[in-house]
Parts: sequence; C-alpha cells; structure tokens
Amino acid sequence: MEYSLEELLSIAREASSHASREILRIYESEDFGVDMKADDSPLTKADKKGHEVICSYLEKTGIPILSEEGKHTAYDERKNWEQLWIVDPLDGTKEFIKRNGEFTVNIALVENQKPILGVVEAPVLNAQFYGTIEGGGFKSINWVGEKLNKIPILDKQKERLRIVASRSHLNDETQAFLDDLNSPLIVSMGSSLKFMMIAEGKADIYPRFAPTMEWDTAAAHAIISSLGGRVESPDGVELIYNKHNLLNPHFRVY
Repeated sequence: MEYSLEELLSIAREASSHASREILRIYESEDFGVDMKADDSPLTKADKKGHEVICSYLEKTGIPILSEEGKHTAYDERKNWEQLWIVDPLDGTKEFIKRNGEFTVNIALVENQKPILGVVEAPVLNAQFYGTIEGGGFKSINWVGEKLNKIPILDKQKERLRIVASRSHLNDETQAFLDDLNSPLIVSMGSSLKFMMIAEGKADIYPRFAPTMEWDTAAAHAIISSLGGRVESPDGVELIYNKHNLLNPHFRVY
C-alpha cells in the first residue's frame, strides 16, 4: 500500500504519542532499569519500550526502520533504501535519568538521504513538534496544532544573538565560535529540544562541536527544513542521512 506524506506523518505522530505515554509511565515509576551499552551510554526500560511501540506503528508502512535501539542493518543493504525511518525512541537518556524533563522521542522519514518528515515529542512538556517539507512545521499541545513561523535569516553580526549550547558540551570549539560573536547570550537545553528552540524562534543558532548520530538529528532536521532553516556542516554542506558511517559531522542549525 502506498501512503501519502500526510498519512505517514499521521502514523508517525500516533507512534510518537503512544511511545511518549509509555515512556512517561516508566519516568514516573521508581525503577528505570538502567543498563550501560558498549559505548558506556545508558539504556533504560523506556528506551526499549519506546522502540517497541514505535516500530509496531511504522512497520505497517513497509518502509525499513533504522532505530538506535534496533538491529543496525549493514550498509550494503541500507544503501539501496530510497526511503527509511530513522528513530531515536528516547533522545536524552541522561536527561531522563536526571529527571529534568528535557528528553524527546524522535521519528524521521528520510528519502534519498534527505529528511522529509519529522516528529519530535517532549513527553514531560506534553508538546509535539512535527513537519514535512511540503506542509511546513507545527507545534501541538494536547493535539491542538499551531503553525510555526519561518526561521528568519541569520545575521551573525547582530548583537546578543541567542546561542543554543548544551550544558554538557561547551567545549573549546564552541567557546571559539562564541568568541567570534557580538555579546552572545547562551540558552541551554537538552536533547532535540535544542533544535526546537530555533524552530520556535526562541534562539538564533545552534552550533554543535561534539559527536551526534543520525538518529539524534534526523527528525529535528526535517522540522527545521520545513521552516526554511538549515542544518549544515562547517563547510556549508547540508547534513545527509543513511550514510555508511552513521556518525554526523559537526554542524550548525540556523
């Protein structure tokens, strides 16, 4: 069965909403079931449950799924996929464990290496961001959607630009970037909500000089693109997805 982009967006939104409810149930419990993965990053019951719920929705589309918590298909097979879902069932697991609420569910549809649909949901905030390259970007509270404005053109010479910086990744490269600006203001946020600060017009630029994976950025990238924004490497090339190496280059969002 062929699905339209709007139908796929509806499926992704429902998947995200259901996963968010399950993640909140675990978030409000006493036992997160924290394990450590091979790269020393944490894994909780919520990551696993979110993956299970999201896949139960997306599998019916017949489009292959690349999830952080799923089996990672070899590139020899993946390279032939014109479309794929890229999923992070719980982006910001460290924020989840800290109970600061700054974690998200990320679902993206990628076509020919470009993100064309994205859903980013913040369960604690009861907020869902979503968009497509055809239909623009939205923010929904309790399933009541509000259309987001186009992202304005960045003027790097402007005074007091609002810069999104992670509390845990303010490294030398980020500091050097800040030093080139005119009295910048720092806005801190966790997970994909950093991108959503740009999407909502609450920040001007998000420079990232630390490692991220494709599932960390694909959904938010789609929403930024739906609003006329850019997610590009330092040499000005837009990020692409379903690469041989799933690690992203450094990037900036504006």
